Amino acid sequence: MKKVITVIVLFGILVAIYVYRGQITDIIIENVIQKKEVTFEERNSYFLTYDFDYVENVDSFDIKEKEDLLDLYFTVINSGVNHFEFYCPSEYSSCIKDVVAIANNQQDLSNINGFVHPFNSFDTIETSYDSLGRVKLKIIKTYTDVEINEINQKIEEIVKNEVKEEKDNREIIRIIHDYIINNTRYDKERADHNVIKYSSNTAYGVLFEGYGICSGYADAMALFLNYYHIPNYKVVSENHVWNAVYLDGNWYHLDLTWDDPVLDDTEKNALYHDYFLITTEQLEKLDDTQHIYDKKVFSEMT
Repeated sequence: MKKVITVIVLFGILVAIYVYRGQITDIIIENVIQKKEVTFEERNSYFLTYDFDYVENVDSFDIKEKEDLLDLYFTVINSGVNHFEFYCPSEYSSCIKDVVAIANNQQDLSNINGFVHPFNSFDTIETSYDSLGRVKLKIIKTYTDVEINEINQKIEEIVKNEVKEEKDNREIIRIIHDYIINNTRYDKERADHNVIKYSSNTAYGVLFEGYGICSGYADAMALFLNYYHIPNYKVVSENHVWNAVYLDGNWYHLDLTWDDPVLDDTEKNALYHDYFLITTEQLEKLDDTQHIYDKKVFSEMT
């Protein structure tokens, strides 16, 4: 008799679970999964403590709107992890929609990438999600561990041989600016025809192969700026990348690509300082269309 009652009770429980499965799932999501506080403590040595107008580092993720998601993506990428997982809260009804919008917007992701240390920047970032609101990020880095080790040794060598005992930050930046340009040629084949012979889109191509495009020049300069703890980020426009540098209480533009003009092979390599630590007002007076950028994103430059 007891066995029969037990079977009936269990059957009743199973029926109730099936009938009210939607409500039960909601309760589990809201009170078990989404109530779990997501915090972030894992950060590598290339984590940058700077906060910006567009994005800032956060210690915990209380996600309520898209701006919070941008801060989350920035914090995760800036921290140097390869994987991260979080949940969209039920009260943020458009969370997954906004996650998908960010994941599919390469300009948004490129903008965020510009605010982190080059060694923590991503080559690709994969975003996936499920019906419970769980979001997973998989970050594939731009630089390998081997490349990072080699580049760091190269930086130390250049600092020792070129910068030497110089202490003035503006002069240090000029020395590095000139060194990179004098030892690098613009990779016109890659830029114009997508012919890839060198890693010219990264600092590795600039510092070891002697060829660069704008992202390679900007990364190489950013590495030295970070080495000297000079606040900076990369300004990303539709077709171009250059450095923003905070010096003596002001933000300046620094574009090594445009200070390294493309000349005929028979001509001597040129070195300009037209885009060396110039203000936005000076930048806008120059006759070019490649430096049009989103001032809402890079608002420090305004």
